[in-house]
Amino acid sequence: MEELRNLIEVMAKALVDFPEKVNVAEVQGEQTTVIELKVAKEDLGKIIGKEGRTARSLRTILAAVSTKLRKRSVLEILE
Repeated sequence: MEELRNLIEVMAKALVDFPEKVNVAEVQGEQTTVIELKVAKEDLGKIIGKEGRTARSLRTILAAVSTKLRKRSVLEILE
């Protein structure tokens, strides 16, 4: 599942103004892995995007990669 964490980290760092404040954690559950993304408060809007479009896109890409790896994962954006 390291691949999923790295994928989200690279995409998030490309989107924000403060890439050094991007923190991605991985929480393993029984059937699902939760990827927790935390960014600087100033960058939260850039990660979420207009009407949540950027966040939805990140989740879609994560779901596609997870399916390919035969895993189940969820992206949580923390404040």
